[in-house]
Amino acid sequence: MFSAAELSEVDLEDYSVYTHFSDEELLQIAVERSLADVYLPPGPSQTSSSSAPAQHPLVTGPEKNQDPDPPPQPPPEVSSSVEPQTILTMFLCKELSPLQDLIRRGDTEALMDLVRQRSSNLTDPDDKGWTALHEAAFYGQINCVRILVRAHPDLVHRCNLRNQTALPLAAEQGNVSCVDFLLKNGANPNIANKDQETPLFTACQHPNTAVVNLLLRFGAQVNRCCRQGLTPLHEACRHGHLQLCKMLLKAGASPGTRNIYGIQPLFTAAQDGHVDVIHLLAQNGADVNGLAADGASPLYEACKNGHVLAAEVLLALGADTNQATNSGLLPLHVAVKNNHIRIVSLLIPVTSGIRIQHSGISPLHIAAERNRDEILELLIQANFDINAELSEERSRMYEDRRKTVLYFSVYNGNLKATEMLLAAGANPNLDIFNPLLIAIRLGWLDMATLLLKYGADVNAQISKQPSSVSSAILLNMECLPMLKLLLDNGCDARPCFDCPYGQNPHPTLPMSHRPIQELQFCEAVSNPSLYQVSGQIISMLLDYVGHVCLCSRLLQVLDGRSDWALIKLKAVPPHALMQLCRLEIRRLVGVRQLKLLQNLPLPALLIRFLRYDIH
Repeated sequence: MFSAAELSEVDLEDYSVYTHFSDEELLQIAVERSLADVYLPPGPSQTSSSSAPAQHPLVTGPEKNQDPDPPPQPPPEVSSSVEPQTILTMFLCKELSPLQDLIRRGDTEALMDLVRQRSSNLTDPDDKGWTALHEAAFYGQINCVRILVRAHPDLVHRCNLRNQTALPLAAEQGNVSCVDFLLKNGANPNIANKDQETPLFTACQHPNTAVVNLLLRFGAQVNRCCRQGLTPLHEACRHGHLQLCKMLLKAGASPGTRNIYGIQPLFTAAQDGHVDVIHLLAQNGADVNGLAADGASPLYEACKNGHVLAAEVLLALGADTNQATNSGLLPLHVAVKNNHIRIVSLLIPVTSGIRIQHSGISPLHIAAERNRDEILELLIQANFDINAELSEERSRMYEDRRKTVLYFSVYNGNLKATEMLLAAGANPNLDIFNPLLIAIRLGWLDMATLLLKYGADVNAQISKQPSSVSSAILLNMECLPMLKLLLDNGCDARPCFDCPYGQNPHPTLPMSHRPIQELQFCEAVSNPSLYQVSGQIISMLLDYVGHVCLCSRLLQVLDGRSDWALIKLKAVPPHALMQLCRLEIRRLVGVRQLKLLQNLPLPALLIRFLRYDIH
């Protein structure tokens, strides 16, 4: 029970009028008093506290607006400190007990009556293990806290099911007066919850300098780690709270403590781009090159998340730009990957070409794969090896075993990037699967034209095994403009007519499961899907060959339509002398030099004839 002095201190009235009521009747009266305005918005004295959920140590979120030293809010004397939406949600999700409601309302009059009645409801835990003191501390009802602690001092040490006393709940909500009163009345600042989080950790997780200051004054262990290995300093760094970091360091916080992922506080500050905190930690002995378990450095993390100022500060403090992660990637790689152009510009002059070679992947590969055209141009201007190839290990990650930067751009259909690379000297014939074949198969006429202009092998095969028919023709011969482009640029059409069966009957072979490089031209062109254009295909190919003999399958195709009868005559000798001369001149010039035909000292009309510009 309370003494007269204690009753005076909390400024309570005489409650003798209620002494004859039972516990249940008292609770009912308290509820009736509060229900009338339960949904009213909080008054000016109410405060709210919010915090972002803790992030996974290796995952970063968006940058936060920081207040390096928010002034502590005065604790509410009567009303709740919980946000209105939180209160409404609690009522909608779960009905409050009468005791919870009167505490939330700060009804000290009704609470004092329960104390006088020695109600067991004040000490009995609910289904979460919360006592009345937990509720009062959480809602910031300092007068209720005073009444409960003086009536039942042992409640200060009572834990809920998460092993929390009232102290961490008050600390979480930033209820400074409650924290102060609980500490002065024996609350232990080093009792950790089931996640091994102490009240100090909670106060840094929900930054409040006044609460942290109180906890440190009452002996809170500054380097105590939670289950994830995080210290209060990690949390202060995550929020970029400079004053909290100073307080913790002054109290003896270690800047070298690692969490279970090997992450130190400076790494966390770099992760979120908190420049002032990085400076502070470095001045207090933090390692600017301290690596996480995956080999990532603070600089790598700042570059990954696009924190330009943090990257500049780390570089000025001596951060190693050539420290690779366990996967072999450098800060430059991740800056390119995430399209942080300003950081790429910072790193280009200070990144080692040898280290890039050892990584097995060039920043150019990443820029091309992700269509970072502006960064690609920067790297080209910085003289990065335009023909750099992926290492065998990295190449095996792709089903097509791609190797070159050019392949990525062609595969993406990025004409601008492809032209930049080719103009800078990219070789279009280094990959196992020639990029030209991609453009042909997908019908990208502009891309194929560009690649052929810069010397792509028009007779490239799909595999290293020799095939009688050009893969380029088989891949997309139904596209007549593409077929003509290939033939104009020297694609060898003659093997299309070298059928091993000749005039003999052809065996019936299923085509659906056979690799394209194993098909004969006559088998492919007789496919029903090509019925409408097969005659035009054969006719066009005959324009680029001399004496050939049509096999029985091709004759069968041409006999299928009466308007194709004249096409058969193209293969019957004699051939026009001009046609034979054109073929011989083109043979002598060579495939790679066909684009130079226009430079021959010949009449323009003849040059056009040699280039098949006219019929």
